[in-house]
Amino acid sequence: MIQGTYYKEWSRMLGRDMEFKVYGHAGTPVLALPARGGRFYDWENNGMPDAIAPLLNEGKVQLFCADSIDAESLLAGDTTPRRRAEMQEKYFNYLTSELAPRILTLNGAKKDTLLWAVGVDTGAYQAVNCRLRRPEVFADAIGLSGLYDVRRFLGNAADDLVLRNAPLAYLAEDGLVDKKLLAKAEENALLLCAGQGSYEGDALVDTQAMADALTDCGLPVHLEVWGSDVSHDWYWWGKELNLFAARVFG
Repeated sequence: MIQGTYYKEWSRMLGRDMEFKVYGHAGTPVLALPARGGRFYDWENNGMPDAIAPLLNEGKVQLFCADSIDAESLLAGDTTPRRRAEMQEKYFNYLTSELAPRILTLNGAKKDTLLWAVGVDTGAYQAVNCRLRRPEVFADAIGLSGLYDVRRFLGNAADDLVLRNAPLAYLAEDGLVDKKLLAKAEENALLLCAGQGSYEGDALVDTQAMADALTDCGLPVHLEVWGSDVSHDWYWWGKELNLFAARVFG
């Protein structure tokens, strides 16, 4: 089993300590986001670092598994939509303005190095949202079984903060993301995948909608729809990550 290094560091954005774990010693820095309500250790507990062990051991990839605050944002159904959106925005700012530069420092990255982001379930949404809103920080993203229609969590995108965190909505607007910069991305800058098996219904619909929205904007996206045996669980996400990571970083 791949062994990781544990960190617990203060976040000014969130006003609390945030935990994360690092796997590998060198290579392309990759921010990894958990499924809804998940924790940073879910990646290790479900064998995701092991799924790309050769790349980690060879120093081709360094994986940084972040924590979530979903209980206070996406899943906080007992609070107002505005409050949920405010917490999601704070989390986005934590990932992109605090954790991202910390990752680059720990990685010993050269100047102007850009990160990858990868996520599963709602973590896929977080990864793609980081990539689209901060292309000067994130070069690429992989979304596995992503839930990208955040109206089910945050409510109507007419609210400005909800819109800012709703990629299916803000891609249809002008001026909210730098589409000219995004359009310059390489072919595999956005990799989206979903299965057609158990509990993949919402993810399959959302993933297709995300790919269509990107295509409509002229943004490079690679979409793969796997078979009817591919369900919404870590077993398949590990297989998908193994395939995509080998293709991109191998």
